[in-house]
Formats: sequence, C-alpha cells, structure tokens
Amino acid sequence: MIAYLSNLMIPMVIFGIVILALSTKIDMFAAFTKGAKDGFKVVYEILPTLIGLMLAVGILRTSGILDVVGDILAKPLSVIGFPSQLVPLSLVKMFSSSAATGLLLDIFKKFGTDTYEGLLASILMSCSGALVCTLAGMIASVIIVKIM
Repeated sequence: MIAYLSNLMIPMVIFGIVILALSTKIDMFAAFTKGAKDGFKVVYEILPTLIGLMLAVGILRTSGILDVVGDILAKPLSVIGFPSQLVPLSLVKMFSSSAATGLLLDIFKKFGTDTYEGLLASILMSCSGALVCTLAGMIASVIIVKIM
C-alpha cells in the first residue's frame, strides 16, 4: 500500500501544480521556461566552485592526508566511540556536502550500510550542514543587519 502511494506522489504533485496554475490563470510554460533558465544560470555560476571542491577533495583523498589525520585522531576519538574512518567525512562535510556524499558512498562500499560505521556516517550526513557555508551566511546576515 505504501509503495503504491509513494509511486503516485510525484504525479499527484505535478497534477496539483497544473490544476493550481490553471485555476490562477498563470502561464505555466512561461513560468517553467523562466525557472529553467534561472536554474541553468545558477548551475553555471556554482559549477566552477563545485568542480574545485571535488578536485580538492580528490587530491586530499588520493594523497592520503585525510587518512593520516584519521590515524592521528584515532586514539582520542576511540575514547568516545567515534570510528577514525569517519574523520575524513567529518572534515569534508564542513566545507562541502556534495564532496562528503562521495566519501559516504565509499564508507558504504567498504563497511556496508547496516554497520556501526555506516549508520554513524548516515547520521553525520543527515544532521549537519556545511558548517563553513552556514556560518558564512549567518555572519553575512548579521553584518547586513548591523549596517542597516
């Protein structure tokens, strides 16, 4: 029953949007093309940053620096039960959620999804945002408020 309902959710949402647009007499095609054009502009603007972050994380992973940091922190983190294999994920997550997703998939391949490491990595990914980006946004909003 739930699988049946979940298969219907996306068509129902699309159908609901079409009905809402028709009832408010909105030009759906113009709104769709404007949204698609704006979306492509956003992708064009953030793509170089995303490529740079993915490249930097790839270099850090390949060079072994993240593993060395994990090995250094293994002893102190073992006291609280935090696996040293998740240190790279924790560090990268602060800067880029997209890059951390790649590390998460590696953890799933190595340990599995139902292991302690897999479950802890899932929790880590789901309950923490990109710290640096969040702090930058908060600081920028405080500065703007103080200026006004």
